[in-house]
Amino acid sequence: MKVYLERTNESKEIKASNVSELLKKLSLNPATVLVIKNNTLVTETEKLNEKDEIKIISVVSGG
Repeated sequence: MKVYLERTNESKEIKASNVSELLKKLSLNPATVLVIKNNTLVTETEKLNEKDEIKIISVVSGG
């Protein structure tokens, strides 16, 4: 599937069966990112398939 990483402004082709596996393959902490599948925010348990378009956005907090 096509994965776009907002933080580094790059796209990658990665195979994963769910969001949790995808984040592990990318060495990303689930608490620090939002995962968007086909323009919908999803959780770590969401199933993925080859045709999905994934966008990973870093969570930014400030004060």
